[in-house]
Amino acid sequence: MLIFDPEIVADASSTRLPKARLLVDASDAKGNVSVQNIQLFDGGEGAVPHFHKISCEFFYVTKGNLEFWEEGQIHQLGAGDCALVLPGVPHAFGAAKGSDADVLVTVAPGVERFEYFRILGGIMSGKVPEDELARREDEFDTYFVEAQDWKAHRGG
Repeated sequence: MLIFDPEIVADASSTRLPKARLLVDASDAKGNVSVQNIQLFDGGEGAVPHFHKISCEFFYVTKGNLEFWEEGQIHQLGAGDCALVLPGVPHAFGAAKGSDADVLVTVAPGVERFEYFRILGGIMSGKVPEDELARREDEFDTYFVEAQDWKAHRGG
């Protein structure tokens, strides 16, 4: 058994940016899994539209309400609901307007997600160039896509 101390990635000066609690990275689990807990604030974005070529991504909502976009369909998930996204399926998520949300995210096989979230935190705080993750899609098995319906739904 392995026991981990979570690493928290967040901008302490902001109550609008998501907070990621990094629980298990792929390198800690021999590549089998990576696990994060994401805390989103009222209507806050969780992930822009993207897909994974290799990994499945499992979401378990532990608190609040989550809006989830998958291939053009928008789903509402509440506490206790879960979703599984298979490789190649475009998806995105965010807290529903008027609700905070906590979601446990498991990626298998594992991908090195800790560095991904550190970069994402840097982008959101303006300390890292906005295109940094797009330039490293293969490294993180995260490929960004356009989704005008999701953007319109979220008010963007």
